[in-house]
Amino acid sequence: MTISEIAKLAGVSKASVSRYLNHGYVSEEKKQMIQRVIDETGYVPSRQAQILRTGKSRQIGVIVPKINSESIGDMVAGISSVLNQNGLSMLLADTENSTEREFEYLELFQQAQVEGVIFFATMQMPKHRALLQNYPVPVVALSQKSDYLSCVFNNDFQAAKEITALLLEKKPKHVGYIGVTQKDRAVGLERRAGFLEAMKQAKLEILEDHMLITGFTLEDGNAAAQQLFERAPETDAVFCATDTLAIGAMQYIKGIGKRIPEDVGIVGIGHSRMTEIVSPRLTTAHLFFEIAGAEAAQMLLQILDSGIDMKKQVKLGFEIIQQEST
Repeated sequence: MTISEIAKLAGVSKASVSRYLNHGYVSEEKKQMIQRVIDETGYVPSRQAQILRTGKSRQIGVIVPKINSESIGDMVAGISSVLNQNGLSMLLADTENSTEREFEYLELFQQAQVEGVIFFATMQMPKHRALLQNYPVPVVALSQKSDYLSCVFNNDFQAAKEITALLLEKKPKHVGYIGVTQKDRAVGLERRAGFLEAMKQAKLEILEDHMLITGFTLEDGNAAAQQLFERAPETDAVFCATDTLAIGAMQYIKGIGKRIPEDVGIVGIGHSRMTEIVSPRLTTAHLFFEIAGAEAAQMLLQILDSGIDMKKQVKLGFEIIQQEST
């Protein structure tokens, strides 16, 4: 089947079929006539031909650090919703937390002729800046603040500060910290800074060896909690940079016979679904992940439509969810 044959069977012009296939304006009556013929014939337009004809692939590259994360899944859902509504498709690349794979996928997307890229920037290094500042298509950074890319990010500093202040309301004497590498600006650096600011305002000090840096899994949270309580068994409050770390830490704390929150208060950040299932339910900060993904997709589409990238920065808010762990 060709466009000419589709047009003949539908009783419309070739131009109408072309506009319909490329998401241009076509009257509702003609849309129905063209779609009926497509449904009956099983016609599938050639993507390669569309790219050659229009110079547009109608595809957006999305680079994520790991696909098996609830928060990332929610952000991808937000992206997908906006792209689907606008007739674009998504090429999803999972780096498995490998910086080298990030660069490999960025190179690959240049060859794949995507129209733009949404980049879940966990760690920003000089090599990222060198590559992305001269990238051939627009790039929007998601979940990290950037001074050289348009970006959508959470207010990680303030969320950590306020959830820590809530943790400190019961006047604990020995506070512990479980976080991640500061190379991750949002989760590692900003949340650590927010925690320390709340401690400072409460006129509390924390020993450096009571601040544990670990990975992102439940097992990492459990192991870090074991290390913390072996170093400081008197610990009576724990800040965790993510809900996953907090839930892993809770497993260990309960396993050594301590009660939450009577003996140890604990908080996380993210408001994952698991926070409502564990017992006691985890006090956390709700971040608007799906909205963040949708905002990033909308931002990218605006850049593509206007041809202008203003390096816009959008910082989203948060909501403190006080539950049973404090």
